[in-house]
Amino acid sequence: MNHLKSAIVFGSSGLVGLALLEQLLNDDRYKAVKILVRKSIGIKHPKLDELIIDFNKFEDFRDQVTGDDLFCCLGTTLHNAGSAEAFRKVDFEWVRCCAVYGCENGIKNFIVVSSVGANANSKNLYLRTKGEMEKAIAVFKFQKLVILRPSILLGDRKTFRLGEVIGKFLVLLFSFLIPKRYKGVAASVVAATMVNASNHATFEGVIENEQIISF
Repeated sequence: MNHLKSAIVFGSSGLVGLALLEQLLNDDRYKAVKILVRKSIGIKHPKLDELIIDFNKFEDFRDQVTGDDLFCCLGTTLHNAGSAEAFRKVDFEWVRCCAVYGCENGIKNFIVVSSVGANANSKNLYLRTKGEMEKAIAVFKFQKLVILRPSILLGDRKTFRLGEVIGKFLVLLFSFLIPKRYKGVAASVVAATMVNASNHATFEGVIENEQIISF
């Protein structure tokens, strides 16, 4: 009989995170799914263990970062964060903490969402932070580390992001002109790629947007 796995998800209230959580809860390969959140997402399921924490005291909960597969979908925007420092705390520090604590607790696979164009040397704050995050987590010795770099995410968010709405409109309007690396991709497809990556040996390293779309 195949070993049933356990998963832990960070960022489960976001666009990709919600799609990922739904897929994991309906995946027979997973016996349990744990989420660490700032407030309840209101989902009840026999496989789901929801732990509400204060991420500003993340270290106090480091022993809770356990399971076979760690999926990280943490991310915000500069506008929502309110400052570059607050943005970096979410997109860099908290993601790095996931890697640190997961590695300490024997997590086998670490699957994280980054961004197309991530580059630690970029002048753009968002792309630079994502690139620095990728470099920071690459030093940890997981059995498998997978970094996904999707382009603009398509799907219905709970929160309104004007820039993203405009971006989605332009992406859809001019999709025939946009290279595959930069085409919009459904959040559900990104989530499915994450699950697939954690369960198949051929998926490892960096997965660019064109590979995600082709999944």
